[in-house]
Amino acid sequence: MSLAACDWVRPGQSVIATGATGLGKSWIACALGNQACRQGFSVLYTRFSRLLEELRIAHGDGSFSRRLTQLARTDLIILDDWALAPIGQSERADLLEVLDDRTIGKSTIITSQLAVKHWHEYLADPTLADAILDRIVHHSHRIELSGESLRKKAPAKERKKV
Repeated sequence: MSLAACDWVRPGQSVIATGATGLGKSWIACALGNQACRQGFSVLYTRFSRLLEELRIAHGDGSFSRRLTQLARTDLIILDDWALAPIGQSERADLLEVLDDRTIGKSTIITSQLAVKHWHEYLADPTLADAILDRIVHHSHRIELSGESLRKKAPAKERKKV
């Protein structure tokens, strides 16, 4: 409930939601994003892999600097499904650029199936991993979900059928 007040957005803190698939990480992230919108903050939702692809294309079409500026101005960015696929060297560098612009007064929500303790290994470049994680992990609120996938639970209508 304290996160719903969005007091963490004003000073640029982050939220990290981790846990197995189907536990509600994306739902929580979107609920927090919707609440931030209601309070007047600008919010962008994107899947992590799509952001990296978008930045790769921006390098090619010359819009990279403009896109970084747009991302830096957004009060809250939700990066959903962090670390589902391997990340390359140029993607790590781009990620650092995005996160570095957000360290003062801008917030990020990250959802991931991968526990935070494995993120350094996932990023696979010790120097960049240290820099990236320093910008998001130390001033974040963590939500660690566990249990069975909510998608496995049948809707109420189906449970009543015999």
